[in-house]
This record gives sequence, structure tokens and C-alpha cells, in this order.
Amino acid sequence: MVRIALDPTPYHHDFGLLEFPEVAARLGYEFLQLTPHVDFTPFFRYPKADDALVAKLKKAASDAGVAIPAILPVQRISWPDEPQREAAVRNFRRMIQLAVELEIPVINTEFSGRPERSEESEAAFYRSMEELLPVIESEGLRLNIDPHPDDFVEDGLEAWRVLRGLNSSAVGFVYVASHTFHYGDRAATLLPEIGDRLGAVYTADTFDHTRSHGLRYISNPPGNAARVHQHLAIGDGDVDWTELFDTLRAIGYLDREDALIVSNVFAEDERADEVSAFQLAKLRELIG
Repeated sequence: MVRIALDPTPYHHDFGLLEFPEVAARLGYEFLQLTPHVDFTPFFRYPKADDALVAKLKKAASDAGVAIPAILPVQRISWPDEPQREAAVRNFRRMIQLAVELEIPVINTEFSGRPERSEESEAAFYRSMEELLPVIESEGLRLNIDPHPDDFVEDGLEAWRVLRGLNSSAVGFVYVASHTFHYGDRAATLLPEIGDRLGAVYTADTFDHTRSHGLRYISNPPGNAARVHQHLAIGDGDVDWTELFDTLRAIGYLDREDALIVSNVFAEDERADEVSAFQLAKLRELIG
């Protein structure tokens, strides 16, 4: 059975960390992916959870009947400057400990390097993996990585080459639908290439920023390095959802016991309940 998980980011301002499992259950979700939160794993900083908070979170999830199959920390593990990279590795080691304590088998993350220093960032990524991958493998965890827009690698195929270079079955790919057009708009060819190393799929829509010969979005001054994408409800953008799910079905992802699909719409917090419920129903329809 495909697991459909809620990304609780739209609820961060109105609910506390320990309320997220109940929010997910109220909306009909059986699964929750933890994302960066000030009380647990803040962006780029050391995790803030102690044993007491971990125990409370486990109890909250159990009481709500909601499982936590994955956690998403974001740390500068590919940062080209060494102080930031060393801090990110330290932070990530603690994140691994928390995943083990919470019995969460999957860590999804991003490269978090810099596109203007891509060669240095790639080298930094491999240095970090030399330190972190043995720990991840020894703990029996799965690490999946998304090449996020404005990272040292954005193209999906090139990112897969970087991950493949680690030569570890413990490392996989996060396919984020709202990053489709930064990946190169190649789901039908990229996903079969990744195969069983596809670790998670995030589902939100986005507009194709490459249309109109690159003039769909105009950002001044001309030639600046800004990246644009959205996290819209399914159907509100340009992602070809039929192609995506047909491809997922063709490669057998939807038949896998560990298949994880995350709803992560961030554009409509003012009606988060309505959108989250819609996403769950639409994903069930797409999965069939």
C-alpha cells in the first residue's frame, strides 16, 4: 500500500509540534513527514529536541494513530566553506540519532550547496558523505536527496549521477513534482533511470518557468540568478500528473511496500484544511 503523508509546514504557525499528528489524523492522513521546525530540527541549525520531547512526540503520534515514516532536515552538507559544512555534519549526526530514537527509517533532505560554486560544493558533499554515510548504513537508515532549485545541482539526471557516485544502496532520490521544470521536465526518462533508488515523491504543482522562451517570469535586473517555483495544489499548475503517475506505475513504485508520497502544498495556508483534504483525495485517485 502506498503511504500518503502530510507535510505539516502549512500548520507551523497555528499549531505546536506535538499537535501535528492529531492535525494529520483529523484530515484523514495516516502518515506524517516531519519537516524543519523551530522546536525540533530548525533549518541549518543544531536540532533542539531532547529525550523528553522525543518521548512526547512518539506518544502524540501513537495517540493519534499516525505513523511517521520519514523526517526532513535541511543542513548545509554541501556548503563550499568548511566551517558551515562541519557544522552541518555535526547537526546531521544528531538528526540521525533522533531518527533512530523515533524509529523513523527514512531521512529525506537536500544537497544544500551553491550553484555558483558547483565544483566546490560537490566536493564538499562527498566529504560530508564520507563522514555520514557509514553511520546511516550502520543504523539501517535510508537517505534520500532532492536537488532543490538554487542548489549546486538542479538538473535531475545530473543529480542522480552525483548520488549514484556514492555507490550505496542506502542513498536514494527524492522526486519533487514542483521542481519538475528545474529537473529538466523529464519524469518519463529520469524515473526509470533512478529505478528502485527512488525513495520518495513529493506532490505539489508548479508553473513551467521555461515557457514563452524563458519570459514567463520577468525578474529584474535582467540576468539575475533568482529561481522561481511554486507548491500549488495538484492541477493548479503545469505538471503532467498523468505522465508522472503512469511512469511511477510503470517502474513499479506504486507496488512497493515502502512507497512514500508526500503532499506538500505551501501556497494556500489560509485554507490549509481544504487543500490538504483535496490533496489526499486526489492522490488516492491518481494512485488508483
